[in-house]
Amino acid sequence: MPQAPRLPTALTAVAIAASTAAAAAAAPPPAERRSTLDDQQSVAITIYNEDLALVKDVRKVLLDEGANRIALRDVSGRMRPETAQLRSLSAPGSLTLLEQNFDFDLLTPGKLLEKYVGRTVRIVKTHPTTGAETSETAQVLSAQEGVVLKIGDRIETGVPGRIVFDGVPSNLRDRPTLVSDLVSRRAGPQDLELSYLTGGLSWKADYVAELNADDSALELNGWVTLHNQSGTAYANAKLQLVAGDVNRVREEMDMAKAERRVMTTAAAAPAPMAQEALFEYHLYTLNRPTTLADNQTKQVALLGASGVPVTKELLLNGADYYYRSSVGEIGQKLKAGVYVEFANRESAHLGQPLPKGVVRVYKRDSAGNAQFVGEDRIDHTPKNETVRLHLGDAFDVTADKKQTDFRRREPANKASYVMESAYEIVLRNAKPEAVTVTVREPIPGDWQMLEQSQPHKKVAAGTAEWRIKVPAEGSTTLKYRVLVRY
Repeated sequence: MPQAPRLPTALTAVAIAASTAAAAAAAPPPAERRSTLDDQQSVAITIYNEDLALVKDVRKVLLDEGANRIALRDVSGRMRPETAQLRSLSAPGSLTLLEQNFDFDLLTPGKLLEKYVGRTVRIVKTHPTTGAETSETAQVLSAQEGVVLKIGDRIETGVPGRIVFDGVPSNLRDRPTLVSDLVSRRAGPQDLELSYLTGGLSWKADYVAELNADDSALELNGWVTLHNQSGTAYANAKLQLVAGDVNRVREEMDMAKAERRVMTTAAAAPAPMAQEALFEYHLYTLNRPTTLADNQTKQVALLGASGVPVTKELLLNGADYYYRSSVGEIGQKLKAGVYVEFANRESAHLGQPLPKGVVRVYKRDSAGNAQFVGEDRIDHTPKNETVRLHLGDAFDVTADKKQTDFRRREPANKASYVMESAYEIVLRNAKPEAVTVTVREPIPGDWQMLEQSQPHKKVAAGTAEWRIKVPAEGSTTLKYRVLVRY
């Protein structure tokens, strides 16, 4: 008698898994087996810039052959459950996942009352004189903005005594928990890896720069500031950070944010983080495990560089509105902005991608104390690019600016406008040493410089720039006349 054809091995495995899963689904649910952080073998976290992290949590869990219900406690309270994946590392392909439930409704007196709305509780009262206790049965009618109870034939608000509950509802947990119903094709302990995306974990870069005495060089230290508001701790975690603008589909909901933060600072002069290119981003890896406690802010070293050459610029920026009409006085005691600039190059003792963040700049006073002199925010800065920081406005370098002449000239055709205007800028320097001020004027339209007391440079199509030397405790006057066509 001919034998029935045998299914291929892969199809056989699929058929067995499907039949096993169907049988498990039809059977009553197995007893819940809890897994705590004591079972954790390792945890790895990759944190992105915008309140997003990838968590990989490996735990050793005892499984039965067949149906299992595993409650993985102390997962992130900000988990995105649709991204959760559970797999066996020690026996790949041995698990079939049936169902997952993320229980993030945590046990509190208020939540317990809410779960008991429509159910009965016992109210225990203590006599103030004798200390004797009496008990009544009450039905919880409402737990919104206080409690409403039905005791016998009366309705009471507030809590007249201790409330005694029969038990804790199964979907109310003391810690965020992911409950997985699965089928295992082998019994015994297995290393299970749970990976998921979560909010509540974020990082940013902060930089501290110290200028030398003559503002020609600086020392730069970069720190990574980590924030954990995810609802759980990550002990001895492998930490990686992704710098770059990763596109995400935005959820139409606001995530709750914890308010309490604890600041800890890493030990002095720790080793910097290693970095590598990843897709179109940069990945930074901390070369040692670190622990992120819940509701904690932590700092770890990112980079360190000294002797970075710097240039300082005093910049007086103009505007284009006064080239179109007669304005007269433009401003008095206008302040020059203070900028410092350095190259992110290996020749400048840097030469590595700088994640976006805030650079705070200090300088030592005559007594040797470091004083804060300004800060600015930088965007992600690749290697070999220039970093430019606006630190504030100069105290001792000011300018008076006025329009000395304005006239409309006959245009070549009726569709255009031609204007001629003249300006005077008096730059004053109260410092005991000479300074150089950059005067930058955005001139609209098609323009032509007719007269000038010092030569300008056309740095862009609509921008004229002068480099003006101003003597110590003195002044310099710049005069120019320009023709503008629209």
